[in-house]
Amino acid sequence: MWLRVRAEFRERVEGTNGFGFTDSRDDTYALTRIRFNVAATPKPSLGFQLGLHDARVGDKELGPVTPCCHAPLDIRVGFADLGGAKAPIAARVGRQELAYGEQRLLGHLAWVNTGRVWDGARVSLRSKPAQVDVFAASLVRFLPDTWDRSGFGNRLYGAYGTVPALVPKASVEPYVIYRQDENFASELGPRGSLQQTTTGVRIAGKLPAALDYGVEMALQRGSLAQDSISAWAGHWQLRESLPGKGAVKIISEYNHASGDANATDGTRGTFDQLYPTGHDKLGLSDQVGWKNVHHLREGVEFSPLKATPITMSYHTWWLDSRTDGLYAANGVQIARVAGGAASTHVGQEVDVQVARALTPYLGLAAGYAYLIPGAFLKQATPGASLSVPYVMATYTFLAEK
Repeated sequence: MWLRVRAEFRERVEGTNGFGFTDSRDDTYALTRIRFNVAATPKPSLGFQLGLHDARVGDKELGPVTPCCHAPLDIRVGFADLGGAKAPIAARVGRQELAYGEQRLLGHLAWVNTGRVWDGARVSLRSKPAQVDVFAASLVRFLPDTWDRSGFGNRLYGAYGTVPALVPKASVEPYVIYRQDENFASELGPRGSLQQTTTGVRIAGKLPAALDYGVEMALQRGSLAQDSISAWAGHWQLRESLPGKGAVKIISEYNHASGDANATDGTRGTFDQLYPTGHDKLGLSDQVGWKNVHHLREGVEFSPLKATPITMSYHTWWLDSRTDGLYAANGVQIARVAGGAASTHVGQEVDVQVARALTPYLGLAAGYAYLIPGAFLKQATPGASLSVPYVMATYTFLAEK
């Protein structure tokens, strides 16, 4: 079929009880998103795609509505594909998503009402032993009163490889990402430009005894005005699939990202998580991101009913540096103690999520997160507990069965 039309309607109602870790500061709101997409493939080596989106938020009283929630009708994606899916060389040019690995550094942020897209070009080089994507892009800003556009001084260049046969039963994914941006505050005073390189590797594979694992480590170097950058981060996960009914999986996970030990020494030690799909990576409430953190997760996945997965998780976090702050999943600092915190323990969280595909077109999901503040949050904020419930329905028009 050379012409495909697809549309998606998604409605999510979510709440925040204890916003800002403040008792009785509650909010409940609706997030509505419509996406419409047309793809044309006149021949196997040539394709075009155009996608529109409209994102709205209703009754949100606390926190910002842009850029996360509100983006009136605009062009979401619009690109041309040159070369087929199995061609040794292929290119995509135009407005597009960038998503690699588990999207801990680069992702489309589909959970957020507006999502994330880029204006740029990507070339894929494919051979039997490896594939490499090379890209140059600029982040698109969602502008509520005019057309969305990229630019504003931000640039992203990178190469992401996939080597499936280097390690037995595993995929090895090395990468290098160069980020350039403007008008950042430095530690030594003047505002200036960011020039930063992130070099890393992700390995995901299988072990005996029904175990699978994932490891990702990244190192950052560069400069911001007169400051130097020296940061790193790591992710380690082990998952076991148990025999028997219910598709039970036990998950253990540890994440670390460096923080800044001294805010006036001219060396920036806080890891930059770049542009991830950060939702539920370090907790469902999204109060903790991959910056200045030690994170431990224990979880279980199971399906008591067919095609109805349930996930339950326990999280606990500590700051890497007590003189740095706590950063949310979107990378924004949300709490800090001037002069350094007395304790690095951020808190604990319990999550539960369930999903069900009723038909090939309609899917339902729900979840609940309850965060209990630790000593750091009790010192840096009013220290109230936080709960985040949600229910969501997604209907896909003209979906492929």
